[in-house]
Amino acid sequence: KFGLTLCFMTMNFKVYSIIGSEMQGNTLLHRKQYAYDELGIGKHIIHNKISNQRSMLSKMRSKTIDVKEAIELLDEYRKRLDNADLSLQEVIGIEGMASKVYFPRIFNNTKWIGRKPRIKFDYINSLLDIGYNILFNFIDAILQVFGFDVYCGVLHTCFYMRKSLVCDIMEPFRPIIDWQIRKSINLGQFKEEDFVIIKRQYNLDYKKSAQYTRIFFESILNYREEIFVYVRDYYRCFMKGKS
Repeated sequence: KFGLTLCFMTMNFKVYSIIGSEMQGNTLLHRKQYAYDELGIGKHIIHNKISNQRSMLSKMRSKTIDVKEAIELLDEYRKRLDNADLSLQEVIGIEGMASKVYFPRIFNNTKWIGRKPRIKFDYINSLLDIGYNILFNFIDAILQVFGFDVYCGVLHTCFYMRKSLVCDIMEPFRPIIDWQIRKSINLGQFKEEDFVIIKRQYNLDYKKSAQYTRIFFESILNYREEIFVYVRDYYRCFMKGKS
């Protein structure tokens, strides 16, 4: 009656069915997606990501000299993105340098070694994988409601069965998960002893999975309006061909 869309999800919020998604037939949007072959939007997304990383570091109560230096470096990396002649590899390089500055500071309350996706070589990386996966699924649902072809990205290259656009749009919101992990470790909600090591990988005890999922999803819901507005405005700008 009111044109609402229902997204059916699994327990980890992976979309498996959508009812009322009339926007999936938006062929004009799909044509614009397929025709876009520039780097401007991708650079803007990374700029947003670094800005949010900086914001999270600024939230830390105790700002050591190390953290203050990191904030200054992130400001410098954002300025580098203003260069119109940057290649995709150079943009990815700037993102990588920013992450190397950001992660050790945001997780200075842990024994941080490094970010290694999907390897789960410590419980922090396993937590990041869990949180990012829930965030990915949440953003996937919103993008599908707007009718995007989620397999066609602007930063992550198209690859068979990879939802590249979801990977793109979730980038600025990853710090939500990072901050929640830091916060939950400080509060004693996330503990290394809640993980079991199987074949040298840290896996969350299944008895704890519902508790951890709830904490992550609540942290995402705290920013649900910001995420929705970001995707909505992205849709409007993309349809109007704005910079």
